[in-house]
Amino acid sequence: MIVDNALYRNGRRVDCGLPTDDLAGVRTLATGPGDFVWVGLFEPEPDELEAVADLYDLHPLAVEDALSAHQRPKLERYDDSLFMALKTLWYVDEEDAVETGEINLFVGEKFVISVRHGSGAGLHEARLELEKMENVLMHGPSAVVYAICDQVVDRYEEVGEDLTEDVDEVEASVFSAVRTNDAARIYVLKRELAEVRRAVLPLREPISRFATGTVPGIDPEAGPYFRDVGDHLAKVAEIADGLDLLLSTAFEAHLAQISIQQNDDMRKISAAVGLIAAPTLVAGIYGMNFTHMPELNWMLGYPMSILLMLASSLAIFIISKRSGWL
Repeated sequence: MIVDNALYRNGRRVDCGLPTDDLAGVRTLATGPGDFVWVGLFEPEPDELEAVADLYDLHPLAVEDALSAHQRPKLERYDDSLFMALKTLWYVDEEDAVETGEINLFVGEKFVISVRHGSGAGLHEARLELEKMENVLMHGPSAVVYAICDQVVDRYEEVGEDLTEDVDEVEASVFSAVRTNDAARIYVLKRELAEVRRAVLPLREPISRFATGTVPGIDPEAGPYFRDVGDHLAKVAEIADGLDLLLSTAFEAHLAQISIQQNDDMRKISAAVGLIAAPTLVAGIYGMNFTHMPELNWMLGYPMSILLMLASSLAIFIISKRSGWL
């Protein structure tokens, strides 16, 4: 599906008076030295993307990658154009889940084609913001690459903030006085952090190359904008590494808490067994059927045995209490 198809000239969008789906018509108007076209596609069918590929002479391997929508972040050169894949992320707090989508970019001298998959990170907002910055749009297709990368990385930061809140909740739960079972949630959060790192880490190398102006087809003068994106990307990577370390520490603390709780339970069980065992011992001795037993025919023998049971239980209770077992 074609979301937008616009011609830009000297940093401004040009009203061509053509329908959005007239790809060839808009393409033929990009004749000036600073002209370029940005075509936005959302989950196109194979025949739709093939039509765009034929018009803009896109490499078939890159087209195949854009259709499959299961690429790791990467930057590749095909003839005179670039192909870039980015992962989009958004967070579903109710499920502690990081959902992923994908944006694929074809970048040529006078065109940018964005192919988006997934319900997150629509590019309409990025397009509108970019169209307000004439000085940035003057960099041509490089400006579009910057705007998309900037929006994607901003979403990474939002996901990082949401994950930080959930990790803080896990830490508070692990170290609370209430018994909790946090192992399952810790595992889920570590798995989602792995998803974030799969999106962030491979993207650092292409952004670094853009920032240093070493990629043919990307305007070297746009380097400062990509350096800003790179700084934000490095921040997200540090957050992901830090949160992963915190979760590992929290899991170890959770296991230690379980061990301590089990030891406490065993002490309480041992104390309870002692409270029962001492009077049982006395009752067992005095319940034996022997004719000649001390105090057997003594009038105070029964009260004495009861008192002995109570005294032994009381002594064990006091000792256990002072030892912290009860």
